[in-house]
Amino acid sequence: MAGASEQYYVPHSSFWPIVASISLTIGLVGAAGWFNGNASGQTVLLVGLGLVTVIILGWFATVVNESVKGAYNAQVNRSFRQGMMWFIFSEVMFFGAFFGALFYSRVLVLPWLLGGDFSTHEYLWKGYGESWPTNGPGDLGGDFRSMGAWGIPALNTFLLLTSGTTITLAHWALKENDRLKTVLWMMATIALGLLFLAFQVYEYIHAYSELNLTLGSGIYGSTFFLLTGFHGMHVTLGTVMLIVITARVISGHFTPDNHFAFEGVAWYWHFVDVIWLVLFIFVYVL
Repeated sequence: MAGASEQYYVPHSSFWPIVASISLTIGLVGAAGWFNGNASGQTVLLVGLGLVTVIILGWFATVVNESVKGAYNAQVNRSFRQGMMWFIFSEVMFFGAFFGALFYSRVLVLPWLLGGDFSTHEYLWKGYGESWPTNGPGDLGGDFRSMGAWGIPALNTFLLLTSGTTITLAHWALKENDRLKTVLWMMATIALGLLFLAFQVYEYIHAYSELNLTLGSGIYGSTFFLLTGFHGMHVTLGTVMLIVITARVISGHFTPDNHFAFEGVAWYWHFVDVIWLVLFIFVYVL
């Protein structure tokens, strides 16, 4: 029989899972109603999302309390690490699907429409002669200008790469048990994340109001906003995680030898950095 230190912690009965399921169902029903023109659909959706937010706060608070009270041992710690690794892997696959859509449209479909080596343009869309970025055959996406790489996108790349450095410095400070430096570097990381989001909002306003670049601007517009939008959503989530972890650092929840929650957030933030670098190259530069 395994020793007590290797026994897996089994949490007490919790009402959070069933309440979370009900809240998600409420949100889903509200979204379906809203999309189908139901007047109350948007309100029901907001109620569902509000309940989910409350549940996340309560459920996470329960987990934090269990951790602070020492309920988790080395086996649980290993499980957390494996779970975070698989979660990040699933996120890689998530973005891989969107990058795959961009690759398929740009590298395969566009040459087919242009004729390629098999005169496919004679059958798919005769007379089509555009190049990337395209608004689709027949100018279905309307006139627009593509987003340049060396303005705000380049600045945002610098901000995110810098934030990867600051969170690493915060991790080193935590390992040295220097709480003040850890908090300061974390606050710098949060500031960089918020600044990134502010610039992205400005970029979207600029795209819609001055470039006429929208989600309806052909395959270029849809892939541009899907990739940058979902990445922005991940930056937002990551920034919230950074704020929570910083509050926990201030509260003294971590030690140099026991701080996986901090590490997990750092892993996630580095993932966000790497995805943006790939996105910047393939969406903005090439």
